[in-house]
Amino acid sequence: MQKRLLGKSGLEVSALGLGCMGLSFAYGPATAKEDAIKLIRRAFELGVNFFDTAEAYGPYDNEILLGEALAPFRNEVIIATKFGFREGKPSSGLDSRPENIRAVAEASLKRLKTGVIDLFYQHRVDPNVPVEDVAGTVKDLIKEGKVKHFGMSEAGVQSIRKAHAVQPVTALQSEYSLWWREPEDEIIPALEELGIGFVPFSPLGRGFLTGAINESTQFDKTDFRNTAPRFSGENRTANQKFVDLLGSIAKEKDATPAQIALAWLLAQKPWIVPIPGTTKLHRLEENLGSISITLSLNDLRNINEAVANIEAQGNRYPEQMQKMVDR
Repeated sequence: MQKRLLGKSGLEVSALGLGCMGLSFAYGPATAKEDAIKLIRRAFELGVNFFDTAEAYGPYDNEILLGEALAPFRNEVIIATKFGFREGKPSSGLDSRPENIRAVAEASLKRLKTGVIDLFYQHRVDPNVPVEDVAGTVKDLIKEGKVKHFGMSEAGVQSIRKAHAVQPVTALQSEYSLWWREPEDEIIPALEELGIGFVPFSPLGRGFLTGAINESTQFDKTDFRNTAPRFSGENRTANQKFVDLLGSIAKEKDATPAQIALAWLLAQKPWIVPIPGTTKLHRLEENLGSISITLSLNDLRNINEAVANIEAQGNRYPEQMQKMVDR
């Protein structure tokens, strides 16, 4: 497995991480515990050492799952988790007050069965709490040995700069893929300037870019995508152009659309580490196959030119969730 450094922090992780949210939360019923543990441990066997969770995934269930699954090789992996919602529930609103950050850290340490959190993200910027106070609280937790690195998620450039001045930000986690390229405008240049790593979530467009979803796909009633405008039937039909493009490139490379989507991300910057999630072992192995695919400058140019003529249809979040994105 290739390794990558997240910016100038010195934190080295596998070139692809594993986003674990979907095993417990957001995409329908939780995966059976024994199957989820099997998948997480298989990822480790295949060289993945970077695992992403959050108190909000459940809430709490996903951290407990990772704590058990990774216990046998805890010292060989990097675990990232997050704070920032009231009672760990996105629906209850934001809460990055210093006392809540500390409470979440203590609870997460117990759930993860560990003595230290490798990477502690602010899940969303809280407009009611100065980001300098947030960074300062995590800085104190680092001094106390409870946290190793500070991260932010879906944060805008101004917030990143303010936080970074107090406690260096190791990584920003935000959505980035061939059908969501907004980070290229301001975020990626700022991260490069500051020496901060980038961890794209939903690098496969919440499954859409794999080609496994079309306008007639029926999601479970508890699946988040039922409420995401980008996944309405009409928008799925319009966005099929992205999948068709990936499919044509994949045939030329003897690869799959998912592998091309991930290879494209990996080719953007050497400090970008995508964290695709899956509940299926064959998808895990497929995703990891993207690391061996090399896209030439000509390939990348052709992809960029083709995508430039396609505009993604539909917002990526429902209105209430969109309000929590800091830009």
